[in-house]
Amino acid sequence: MKKQNYSFVFLVIMLLLAAAIWLSFSTRQTSNYSQADFEEAVAENDVVTVVIDQNKEVPTGTIQVTTKNHGVRQFHATDVREIENYAKEHNIAVRINDVPEDNWFLMYVLPALVVLIIFVFFYTGMMNAQSGGGGNSRMMNFGKSRAQLVRDCKTTFADVAGLKEEKEDLDEIVDFLRKPEKYTEVGARIPKGILLEGQPGTGKTLLAKAIAGEAKVPFFSISGSDFVEMFVGVGASRVRDLFSEAKKNSPCIIFIDEIDAVARRRGTGMGGGHDEREQTLNQLLVEMDGFGPNEGIIVLAATNRVDILDPAILRPGRFDRKITVSPPDVQGREDILKVHAKNKPLGEDVDLKEVARTTAGFTGADLENLLNEAAIKAAKEARKYLNAEDIKKSFIKVGIGTEKRSHIISDRDKKITAYHESGHAILMHLLPLTGSVYTVSIIPTGDGAAGYMMPVPDNDDWHMTKEQIRQRLMVTLGGRVAEEIIFGDVTTGASSDIKKATKNARSMVTRFGMSSLGLICYDDDDDEVFIGRDLAHAKTTSESKAAEIDAEVKRIIDECHDEAKRILEANMDIMHRCAALLIEKERISREEFEALFV
Repeated sequence: MKKQNYSFVFLVIMLLLAAAIWLSFSTRQTSNYSQADFEEAVAENDVVTVVIDQNKEVPTGTIQVTTKNHGVRQFHATDVREIENYAKEHNIAVRINDVPEDNWFLMYVLPALVVLIIFVFFYTGMMNAQSGGGGNSRMMNFGKSRAQLVRDCKTTFADVAGLKEEKEDLDEIVDFLRKPEKYTEVGARIPKGILLEGQPGTGKTLLAKAIAGEAKVPFFSISGSDFVEMFVGVGASRVRDLFSEAKKNSPCIIFIDEIDAVARRRGTGMGGGHDEREQTLNQLLVEMDGFGPNEGIIVLAATNRVDILDPAILRPGRFDRKITVSPPDVQGREDILKVHAKNKPLGEDVDLKEVARTTAGFTGADLENLLNEAAIKAAKEARKYLNAEDIKKSFIKVGIGTEKRSHIISDRDKKITAYHESGHAILMHLLPLTGSVYTVSIIPTGDGAAGYMMPVPDNDDWHMTKEQIRQRLMVTLGGRVAEEIIFGDVTTGASSDIKKATKNARSMVTRFGMSSLGLICYDDDDDEVFIGRDLAHAKTTSESKAAEIDAEVKRIIDECHDEAKRILEANMDIMHRCAALLIEKERISREEFEALFV
C-alpha cells in the first residue's frame, strides 16, 4: 500500500469517529434554562406548549418549552411527572413522547466498523513492511541484509589509474566470471575471497566498483558496520540473508567495505566470547568456507587495518588472495591527475608531471582533493580554467592547512617564527638526503602553527637509511636550534618538533636496530589493547634495558642537535637574510629561498 493510500484510510477513520461523536452528543444539548425559569414563565402566562421527552432512566427527561416571547427553550428535569402535573394545573397543552429505543447503528455497527478498519489498516501496513516496502520496513527487517545490489555499475578499469599490478590481479577474477569454463577445464579454482589492503585513500573501494563494472554480474555492496546492531543475533542473520540472496544471483560478487568492523580478532578486548560481533564473524566464516557449498560467489573485502583481523578469515579458502594497494609512484600520480583533470580546463602553465613530482606520498584521494580545491579556487575567482597558482595554493591548503592571514601577530612573534622556520629550511637545503624546500611561511595555519616550512621529496623512497633518518632529525630540530642561537632562549613553539624527533629517535633504537643496542626489537606495541588485542600486555623489556633505551635516544637527539647547531652557525648570514625576507614578504617560494644561497 502506498503512502497516500495510508493517508486516505486514516482520514476516513477520523471522519467516522467524528461522525460517531457528533451523533452520540447531538441530542445532549446544554442550556442555562432551568425549571425555575419555566415556572416563572408559566406564572407570567408566557408558556404555550410543553413537550416531554422521557429518558430510559424514568422519571428523568428533557422538557421542551414553547414560549410566546422567548421562543423554544429546553431544560433537564429529574421528575417529568411533576412538570406534567404543574403544566396541566395551569391549563397548558402537554405532549409526552415515548422513551426512545436504542440506536443499533451507533451502539453496535459503527464501533465494530471502526475497529475493523483500524485492524485492516495496521495489518496491511505490517504485511507491506515484511515484504520490504513502505516507510516502516526497517522495523520488521532487522535480520535482513542491507547490501545494495548493483547490476549496472558505470565504473571500469579505465577509471582506475596508478594501480597497474592491482588491476592485473583483479582482471583474472573478471575473466573467470565471464568465461568460467576456461579455468575449470584445467582444474583451476578461482579464489573464493580477495582482500584489498592499504592505507586510506589508495583506491580500494574504487577497484571494487571497477570489478563490478567490468564483470557485468550482480554486485552486492555492504559495509562491515551494517552487519552489527544492538540486538543479539541480528548480525549473523544478516550474513545468512546476504549469502542467501547472493546464491540466488550466482555468479556474483559480494563487496564488504571496512571489514575490520566485523572481522576483528576474536577473544580479545572487553567483549568476551558471546559478543554480538563475534557471532557475526563466526557466521561469516561459515558462509565463506563452511560445510555447505558456496559456488559462484566471490567475496571482495577492503580494510586498512589487516593487522587486527582474525586469523581464521585470512586463511586460504576464505581470502585466498591478498592484494596490497599502495600509494602511487610518480608515474601513477601523473596518471591519476590526468583522470581527475578530464573535466577540469587547465591553463597553459599547469604541468601535471611537475605536480606529480611534488606530491610524493599523496594517495589517489589526496590528488583528487588537490585538484578539486584548485577548481573551487578558480571558480571563486570567476575564472574558467585552473592555473598553476591555484594548484600551488591548494597544495599548501591540503598539506598544511588554511592560512590565517587575519590573525594579528606581534613583531616579536614574527621574528621568532621567521628564525625558527629559517632554521628548518636552511638545514633541509644543505643536508643532501632530506629533499627540497617547497615554500616557507610565517603565516599562522589552521592547525595552530605560527608558521611552516613545507618540504617536497626529491624521490619516492622505499627505504630509509640510518643517515637519512639522522638528517631528517636535524631538520626537525633546526627550528629549536635557531632560537637558541639567535635569542639565547627557547620557546614553546618547538614542542611538536621535539615530540616528532623523540618518536623517530626511539624508532631507530627499538624498531630499526640503528643504535649501539644491537639488532633487537624492543618495541612492545603498547597500543595493541586499543585495537582489540591483549588487555593485559606484558612488557618485553626490563627496567634496566628501558633505561638504556632512554639513554640511547637522548644520545642520538643530542648528536643531531649539536650537528644542526654547527651547520646553522656556519650559515648565520643566510639565516639573517632568510628571516628578514620572511618578515618582509611573510611567505617565500622555493626559487626565492634558493636564491639566498647564490
